[in-house]
Amino acid sequence: MKVAVRLGSVADRAYVEDLGRRTVTSSVAAFRHAPDAVVLAALERLLEFTRERSHTTLIAECDGERAGFVLVVDDLPDEVTLMPQGFIAYMAVEPSFRQRGAGSALLIAAEDEARRRGLPYMGLMVTEDNAAGRALYERAGYFTERRLLCKPL
Repeated sequence: MKVAVRLGSVADRAYVEDLGRRTVTSSVAAFRHAPDAVVLAALERLLEFTRERSHTTLIAECDGERAGFVLVVDDLPDEVTLMPQGFIAYMAVEPSFRQRGAGSALLIAAEDEARRRGLPYMGLMVTEDNAAGRALYERAGYFTERRLLCKPL
């Protein structure tokens, strides 16, 4: 199966929103008992935040079928150093296309776009519970820079 990545367009907006809604709960740690409506509202805020910033939407396709997307913000500097960076605001792959190269292709394309824009770093956040996502990023050379620690009260 060949994976191709293309620049997203306004015509992909409904797809991004739909796949985001279908996958967003994987972004929530198991110990956080957040109602689906709250998580979906947070996704809507994230999508709106991304649309209001300079960003790139990339769409993965396998045999002409959309397989996933990545949203890369390019004007969100690192919050500690204020160094410029690309930031993966959200990435999702269709369940039927996981472990088939779509995530890797999206990540490579996102990094290529950030390099094209002269950004020296790429940042992202991934939930500790998302073992598959963490493995993808580690294989691609990402490492933990900081940790967000949480405690249920």
